[in-house]
Amino acid sequence: MRVSATAPTQRQPAQDTSTFATLARLLPFVRPALRRITGGMLCALGAGLCALAIPQVLESLVNGPLAGGATSGDARGLWVAVGAVLFLGVLEAFLVFARRRLILTPTTYIEREMRTSLFHHLQDLPLAFHDQWPGGQLLSRSMSDLSMLRRWMAFGIVMLVVNFATVLVGVGLMISTAGVLGWIYLVGAIPMSFLSFRFSRRFRRISRLSQDQAGDLATTVEESVHGIRVLKAYGRGPEAYRSFSEQADELRNTEMNKARQMSAFTFSIITIPEVVLGICVVLGVWLVTQDHLTVGAIVAFFATAAVINGPVEQLGQLLSMSLNAKTAVDRYFEVLDSENAVDDPEQPVELDAPRGEVTFSGVRFYYPDAPPVDLVPPHTTVPHEAPRAEVLCGVDLAIRPGETMALVGLTGSGKTTMAALVPRLFDVTGGTVMIDGVDVRAMTRHHLRTHVAIAFEDATLFSASVRDNVLLGAPPEHSTDADLERALGIAQAGFVHNLPDGVETTIGEEGLSLSGGQRQRLALARAIAARPAVLVLDDPLSALDVETEEAVTVRLRNELADTTVLVVAHRPSTVALADRVAVLQDGRVTGVGTHSDLLAQHLHYRFVISSLIEDEEFDRARGGRI
Repeated sequence: MRVSATAPTQRQPAQDTSTFATLARLLPFVRPALRRITGGMLCALGAGLCALAIPQVLESLVNGPLAGGATSGDARGLWVAVGAVLFLGVLEAFLVFARRRLILTPTTYIEREMRTSLFHHLQDLPLAFHDQWPGGQLLSRSMSDLSMLRRWMAFGIVMLVVNFATVLVGVGLMISTAGVLGWIYLVGAIPMSFLSFRFSRRFRRISRLSQDQAGDLATTVEESVHGIRVLKAYGRGPEAYRSFSEQADELRNTEMNKARQMSAFTFSIITIPEVVLGICVVLGVWLVTQDHLTVGAIVAFFATAAVINGPVEQLGQLLSMSLNAKTAVDRYFEVLDSENAVDDPEQPVELDAPRGEVTFSGVRFYYPDAPPVDLVPPHTTVPHEAPRAEVLCGVDLAIRPGETMALVGLTGSGKTTMAALVPRLFDVTGGTVMIDGVDVRAMTRHHLRTHVAIAFEDATLFSASVRDNVLLGAPPEHSTDADLERALGIAQAGFVHNLPDGVETTIGEEGLSLSGGQRQRLALARAIAARPAVLVLDDPLSALDVETEEAVTVRLRNELADTTVLVVAHRPSTVALADRVAVLQDGRVTGVGTHSDLLAQHLHYRFVISSLIEDEEFDRARGGRI
């Protein structure tokens, strides 16, 4: 049993591109730091060449001073060789130090830029995207994947290039120094190349699975933390633990599979060169005894082999790091490449002094993940879409400036969807939503949302002070203490002055330290503080008792007389205070009028109201909700 509401997902890239093509996508982020990274790579290459030069000095030392006796000239040559080795060693150490200083700092800036770009894109993407993606997957992409990518840029790619160059130069020196021994060592690279190719194909798939499972595990942790009260209230802690343990075991098994693949490859690339060197030892000694090879040459050969053995042995680690980086880049760009269907127009229209007239004209809407239907929905404006089950099937409704319109209907009738279309949290799939005769899609989202505010039933607060939460959407000129107190007063949220630090009290994560009613009143105050021309209320007072809701509603009518209000109503008291009521039935508005007119003329409205009355009487019987 999985307690997590979101099933683990194993997303695969849309297309399996080559490692080089994938990593090349990093170029726009890397370009500002490319000069320093190149400098660091050259320093690392210089350090490798210094290490390869030392065996050449040893060859001249063995064949020269050490073979010529203890003459003063030979002693001078000995000290020259020792000084050269010392100089090369110090230079190598300095170049390694310079490589780290050049590369480490810019790669942290690259990581920051990629992370902020991802966060900005996530903020820009519509609700439909966030409804489909688990939070843990997005968290793992923005944190662990980018941290892995930074380590690869700071170490992996540099050492992969440098080690490859070092091995090539080293093998060339071995061939020029020891002839046939160098060619034998080079032949040993053939099976290593085959093993590397096979390893990369297998490891790439396992790496992707591992990182996706890590994201699913993060999602489970996130949901368990957010739902800890429900888990405790229903005693489902053991089930949540078992579910988490199962996922953790799946991830562990995948990581063990990665480790086995890695260890087998590492064993091969270490064993093959050692076997080849063993063959070279036997053959080299015979060549020396036959005077086909000097002692200095064979010393230089094995010293060079010792130098390039390190890069060869690192091949497995660097290759696996590169494949992990490739997977991280794939996962990163899966999100960054997600298109925003709710985008801004090329030539936006602005409302200078909006009156707040809201018009729904032939509005149709279906969610992207809605089940398909057999018939194509008429009048759809979305091309190349499979027919989907519509929530709204041609809504026509006109709300006058400064009017309070209550929207009523049975559960699932589309009330919340209608409310979300006004600030363009979703875009209509047919028809238009207009403010003052201007299609909301003709305005930028930022401009539209400065004139439209929305308060949800599920109040979301941030880990910040009461002041910051309430003034979150307020324009700068209306962010004073007086504006704050006005919004709190209308929302009946005076309780904040009894908090330890008043309006400066920091609210815990998602405001869970407050009651449901307190959270809703602060969320309503936030919408009021924005001073919108159109205020959309999606049942934001459901957690309040009837008396408090009535007090809030009266203040709203008195203080926001010039503000157009569209309220999703679930209580007769809310409906009665509205100027007019719209009845939503089967995806259409089937009646608009005053509460009394609709009671007298609309059968479905009477049925809905009777249901609301039963719910309200139940609330009163238990003393209000909160």
